[in-house]
Amino acid sequence: MSTENEGNEGNAVPSAPSVPSAPPVPAAAPEGTPQGGPPAPEAPPAAPADAPTAQVPAATHHDGTGRAHHDGAAPAAAHEQHPYTPPSPQQPPAGSAGWPPPPPAVPSYADGGGSSPTWGAPVPSDPEPPRKRRASGLVAAVAVAALVAGGVGGALGYWAADSNDSGSSSGSTTVAASNSPKDFKREAGTVAGVAASALPSVVTIDAQSGDGEGGTGTGFVYDKEGHILTNNHVVASAADSGQLTATFSNGKKYDAEVVGRAQGYDVAVLKLKNAPDGLTPLALGDSDKVAVGDSTIAIGAPFGLSNTVTTGIISAKDRPVASGDGSSNKNSYMSALQTDASINPGNSGGPLLDAGGAVIGINSAIQSTSGGGVGQSQAGSIGLGFAIPVNQAKNVAEQLIRTGQPVYPVIGATVTMEEKTGGAVISEEGAGGTPAVTPDGPAADAGLKAGDVITKFNDTVVESGPTLIGEIWTHKPGDKVTLTYKRDGKTATAELTLGERKGDS
Repeated sequence: MSTENEGNEGNAVPSAPSVPSAPPVPAAAPEGTPQGGPPAPEAPPAAPADAPTAQVPAATHHDGTGRAHHDGAAPAAAHEQHPYTPPSPQQPPAGSAGWPPPPPAVPSYADGGGSSPTWGAPVPSDPEPPRKRRASGLVAAVAVAALVAGGVGGALGYWAADSNDSGSSSGSTTVAASNSPKDFKREAGTVAGVAASALPSVVTIDAQSGDGEGGTGTGFVYDKEGHILTNNHVVASAADSGQLTATFSNGKKYDAEVVGRAQGYDVAVLKLKNAPDGLTPLALGDSDKVAVGDSTIAIGAPFGLSNTVTTGIISAKDRPVASGDGSSNKNSYMSALQTDASINPGNSGGPLLDAGGAVIGINSAIQSTSGGGVGQSQAGSIGLGFAIPVNQAKNVAEQLIRTGQPVYPVIGATVTMEEKTGGAVISEEGAGGTPAVTPDGPAADAGLKAGDVITKFNDTVVESGPTLIGEIWTHKPGDKVTLTYKRDGKTATAELTLGERKGDS
């Protein structure tokens, strides 16, 4: 529900009364002359036509559309000031008919609802004590303050310029503050300190496919040899026949090439061509030790805005996420770190840092209100961002640098991808009619069968097939794990050793 101009009716209001043509008296003049008081002073001489006039800016605000709107409370608030009283015109002899002229009719909105004296009415010699206002009066008071401040600032600004122009030619009168930002020393643990240290190691990646299509993402320096760690979906369009460039925060741009990429993990490694000397890799943290509530700092190029820094916290851990890039029917699976740091399209592949500046994750996906899923749609952040834990990303990166292809741990069974099934259900058959449980594979050796429902992976509750896959992929081939499953309403456990699958299928 919009609250813009709240409390102001939409009906048209009567027009304000015309103001006498005589020049107004200064704003500080009283609202009227008490009866029996001294005669009104003569009107001041009119200002020259070329005299500068201080302009009072109208208070404006913006709504969600980006259009500026005049604050509906400002006009009413302006009448809280003492109204100008027209100077006494040349008076006819006392007792002449038609003098004094009758006061003009003032509509109720002109004096804030009729509480102020009407035009020309006498006012008490001592001002009345301030009246209690309703809560809605706060908005009007703020608007008045803004108008007054604007007027005073304009007047002082003109006075300073006029004095400087007409005075001695001593140069600028500005004074540099001793505590200006360039003199601040930002501690290493502050957001500013972390950003200053990390930004030189973060790059904006431009990926252009062979047909000219592409997009922008983020990456960061992984090692001194010039390897850049990022998301697979950032570079996929240009991996085979396109062009990749990486631009550092100092504006220097380098061509890059794909060393290897893992579609299932959504991880890719690039290498800079003609990498410069002195590259500083970002320190890698330990994502297993991250706790909910820990501070986070995200760096990236949301919507192409390079070197953007946002902050938040770890909102959850081990969040099962299946994400896609919107251009293929293949998904990536992760047991993600969830953060409320603002992450948008273009942040993909950028580092998620802890309070000390160490990488704890790779920003990869967002929950969007449009499209109904988790991925990289062009909707903006709603505070639900997901990052690949850096421990997993490091293992994948080392595989890609070493062999150029990913290695996936597997249990040797095909599970359904349906949600809310109470676990990961082993399918009746695998892809292309193959057995759902691979003969002589880890699951077969542990006694698992088609139709079994896996409910736990070690101590982690499994709610669906994607949850199970995400948990499996946080491990390495050869790791020993324990599965809890249900068969015919009975619960059992099985221990098995994870197998491996090379490459993306």
